[in-house]
Amino acid sequence: MLLEHLEDLGPLFPVVGRTAGNRFSLEVKTLEGNDPLRYLVTGSDGRALMDAVLKGISKRREKQITRLRDDESVLFLPPEEQYLVSTGRTYFKDLAFDELHRMQFDLETTGLDPKYDRIFMISIRVHAGETSVLESKTNDDAGEADLIRRFVDYVRVIDPDVLENHNLHGFDLPFLYHRARKLKVSLTLGRLEGMQLGQRSARRGMRSNNPNDKQRIRFVAPGRELIDTLDAVLRHDFSTREFPSHGLKAVAKHLGIAEPDREYVRGDSIYTTYLVDPDRIRRYATDDVKEVAALSHLLGGAAYALAQMVPRRYERLADAGPATGVIDPLLVRAYIRSGVALPKHESGDGTPHSGAALYLFASGVAHRVVKADVASLYPSLMRTYRIGSARDNLGVLLALIDKLVERRLESKAKARSAIPGSTERHIHDALSAALKIVVNSAYGYLGAGRLTRFSDVHAANEITRRGREVLGLLCRELAVRGVTLLEADTDGVYFSVPSSWNEQDELRVVEEVGTLLPPLIHLEFEGRYAAMLSHEPKNYALLSYNGNLQLRGVAFRSSRSESFGERFLQAAIEKLLLGDIVGVRVEYLKALDAIRNRTLPTYDVSSNVRLTKSPETYLRTRLQRRELSYEALLSSGQTTWRVGDRIRVYRRRGHTNGGTFGIIVSSEEDASVNDPRDYDVDYYARLLKTTYAQRLARGLRADDFAVVFSDPDQLALFPPLLASIRPILTTLHPEADGEELA
Repeated sequence: MLLEHLEDLGPLFPVVGRTAGNRFSLEVKTLEGNDPLRYLVTGSDGRALMDAVLKGISKRREKQITRLRDDESVLFLPPEEQYLVSTGRTYFKDLAFDELHRMQFDLETTGLDPKYDRIFMISIRVHAGETSVLESKTNDDAGEADLIRRFVDYVRVIDPDVLENHNLHGFDLPFLYHRARKLKVSLTLGRLEGMQLGQRSARRGMRSNNPNDKQRIRFVAPGRELIDTLDAVLRHDFSTREFPSHGLKAVAKHLGIAEPDREYVRGDSIYTTYLVDPDRIRRYATDDVKEVAALSHLLGGAAYALAQMVPRRYERLADAGPATGVIDPLLVRAYIRSGVALPKHESGDGTPHSGAALYLFASGVAHRVVKADVASLYPSLMRTYRIGSARDNLGVLLALIDKLVERRLESKAKARSAIPGSTERHIHDALSAALKIVVNSAYGYLGAGRLTRFSDVHAANEITRRGREVLGLLCRELAVRGVTLLEADTDGVYFSVPSSWNEQDELRVVEEVGTLLPPLIHLEFEGRYAAMLSHEPKNYALLSYNGNLQLRGVAFRSSRSESFGERFLQAAIEKLLLGDIVGVRVEYLKALDAIRNRTLPTYDVSSNVRLTKSPETYLRTRLQRRELSYEALLSSGQTTWRVGDRIRVYRRRGHTNGGTFGIIVSSEEDASVNDPRDYDVDYYARLLKTTYAQRLARGLRADDFAVVFSDPDQLALFPPLLASIRPILTTLHPEADGEELA
């Protein structure tokens, strides 16, 4: 470990430099430089060393410290990372993604609560592609215990490098763990004989047993990597926002990896179906693991490529953030292997972060739209003007970015030259994607304050200033060439071109302007679109020339959005961008009719809500303001919950604010067979117009909007013909900097 204060060795401090008896040895090396973490301490017993330092820190600070991560004056890496840092090695060097032995498994259970429900089936797919299904032979504890033992034996015989599933750490492993404990079955899924599952802290996973601990945990199987494909989906959707939801079946359908004859069974009826038609559930379970394997192959390469570069476990990199999870370990490795002291996490001098440049030049509907992308603008500015952290005495961050950018460009070139669909292309595409994530996080790393070890808000602000200059030059030069600017930010510029232009004209203008930018900053022609609905900055819809509609931003896609509203937006925006105002009206009336006639399932009007208040906090303020999600919990008899939990709620009919609300706790597949459909029709009809239809308002004149979305029972006296209404584009006046750009 690295220490700032040698006296924090506590009871071991007197024995520095010599052997402490026959059972423990200690060595201290002073690193170069004046940064605080300059004592590199090595002991023969990690637990004894950690316990001693905890006692020493507690004594110095005169308060009980129980975790080393709670004190900035110590850096103690997990044992496997100590090994990777000290040796310079990484995981899976020169091993192709498809050469790693993966085993997918999925549990089928009688319900969702491991306290009361059982595992009755486990489907398995091994690396070579063979599938099998293990089933409980009897419907009791003994049968389930035998099933778990057979599964553990199966893993030991197959001996995979990776165990994976979708939502592995959110459901399968926690459920399996709790059932194995209850049944007193040894869950030795790792490679070390007799060793049970370990635990580690994580951003997403199972709640700890301590109700006051907000930290989530994940299980660890020594000798194997536990990979959750949900992590890859979340990482991919963070940048693309393309998935309708993050569930396995929805993602598989969207990506085209679901088989045409794929078996679908609603979650709440899986076990009852199994009792009467077991073959159907066997097919269903087998299809699950096949889709997990395909999803892993398609989206899992980025994390795998990172594991070949970064001194961290593969499974930790799969769910790590790019700044603290990837860049920080690379910097720490460079300093320790160079024998140079490290800085502590520290707050800045109070200088605010100026933030990225973002301009909205027009809102509404534009046609013949082009996007010109400034490839990795901020990392390119860092390289061009050598802007790095003042705390990075070795200049590692800039050197790292230089190397990663060059390697990414090399990977992109190799991917383009490889045969489409080949393993080689897959490898290079994955590496390029991983490097892009890391490189683009470098600017955020500098501006992250105490969250990152080498943060420097002044450097981040200088990058932002340079970025505004480049963006200003880019927009001015595009404008004088006759285009209509729509939106500009660090990802690039959207603009509309004259009707007389063809694709070659679009390519030409991007190439011309690109030659005017500083060295190492490249302007790329990223795409062209038939139409665009510009709603707010970074909230827009794009319609490609082949009819594909993309929605971007929380205004159009949000985890809290009701399903019926998202479907309406998808259909209505497409009609709006095509100029089919009659079609927009039809979609509105169709959605309104479904609400009023209650043909919508209750699930479709429910919203996925994250709880941000504890029961105690909410009850203190309940008399002043009642909130739907908490009232839903209380009305269903739930008086305890955790901050961060998510529930699905809807508003019941016949109840006003402060009354009783409905609550749904299951997924769409697990929605009740006896759907009550008792939702508040008037409320959801208003929501359709005031929330969802309002997203189209920028594309229509105010009086036209009122006609298109008028109540069918309250028509205007002299409405214009819908067919005569046309979408509009309104030029805006950005802030002062934006006016200079224009």
